[in-house]
Amino acid sequence: MRRKNYYVYILQCSTGEYYTGYTTNLKRRLKTHNDGRGARFTKGRLPVKLVYSERHESRSQAMRRERQLKRKPRREKIELTHKL
Repeated sequence: MRRKNYYVYILQCSTGEYYTGYTTNLKRRLKTHNDGRGARFTKGRLPVKLVYSERHESRSQAMRRERQLKRKPRREKIELTHKL
């Protein structure tokens, strides 16, 4: 049986703000956001672009990492996105 991968991602909104989330399909989720059907936060800040992602093997790991990233100050998120 194939294991599902989970991704934690950071989007940069057109306003310069950052949005963090998790998904099992990055390409589909980015399209959903840019179609205005993603999170309420991103709907009024379109378009968004993917600036960071990391893969996790379990949903709980991805959710834990998402919470960690959401608590980081903007400066640290910018540093993280520039390490790509």
